[in-house]
Amino acid sequence: MKLSYEGIGQWAATFACDGVEAGAPVKISGSGTVAACGNGDQFCGQVISCARDGKACAVALGGMATVAYTGTAPAAGWVNLSANGSGGVKADSAGRSYLVTAVDTAAKMVTFVL
Repeated sequence: MKLSYEGIGQWAATFACDGVEAGAPVKISGSGTVAACGNGDQFCGQVISCARDGKACAVALGGMATVAYTGTAPAAGWVNLSANGSGGVKADSAGRSYLVTAVDTAAKMVTFVL
């Protein structure tokens, strides 16, 4: 049986943005605005969707998120994560603590609670 955590407990808000992509972690970059994260940045959420003109996006700020990871596979349980600068996350001792519920090492995806 395959489990899906998609959308569980998710809540989101709309922000102004520029140059972000759906699925990527983002950070607050100004009042009511988010931007793509650099390597090692702490993130506030994951982009769910972007407006056609790319000037607004919906960002999941809570609930479950599944994001690509790079580097060493995060372990299940409480893990420190930060952005990897390429639209995903990485295990990082300087990152913020998240509850990781699933890791797919073949697809290099991690599911965690925002």
